Amino acid sequence: MAKPITTLLFDFDGTLLDTNELIIQTFQHVLDKHYPGEYERADILPFLGPTLMDTFGKVNPERAEEHIAEYRAWNIAHHDDLAYEFDGVSETLRLLKAAGMKMAIVSTKRKDMIERGLGLLDVEGVFDVVIGIDDVTNPKPDPEPIVLALEKLGATAEEALMIGDNYHDIEGGKNAGVRTAAVAWSIKGESFLQTYQPDYMLHHISDMLKIVKGEPV
Repeated sequence: MAKPITTLLFDFDGTLLDTNELIIQTFQHVLDKHYPGEYERADILPFLGPTLMDTFGKVNPERAEEHIAEYRAWNIAHHDDLAYEFDGVSETLRLLKAAGMKMAIVSTKRKDMIERGLGLLDVEGVFDVVIGIDDVTNPKPDPEPIVLALEKLGATAEEALMIGDNYHDIEGGKNAGVRTAAVAWSIKGESFLQTYQPDYMLHHISDMLKIVKGEPV
């Protein structure tokens, strides 16, 4: 019988904070400048989730560092105007914390930008641990960041759940031996995420309140 869930590991972008439009417009800014007409909006969607080095390394490995610097500069300048909380996130996270859950962010973005995004949510004191790409050598879907979060939380894989909006989160969770939940509000779509066979599919963040009680969603 599965152990009760006591530990929640959340992805950030696209899961708790709606940064989809911010990310798409940032990519459009860089790509339209250097490769006009080559990348439509639909071509950019696969870039949401992987690291910037993964993406720009495929676009142009010789100029990847330059493109990443331009990306970050535009993204920071427009972050607070284009990022929004998904419905019910702050309230639900506070309720989960009040219920005694151990909670962490496990993201592929830089820690300073995670902290900036957290500032747009009403979740002060909710997260015990924040893991960004600068904390690890191998980002999701490698299990390293999830294992690191569990270590810092003093939790085991058997009692943990990884929640995210992309296949990196589901595969990373499986690689780390934790249960997984996908979010149906992912820009990638529910049917895409179902192909990775998460243990749960959330249709609203408040579904988490049932999951941690062992109730069906």
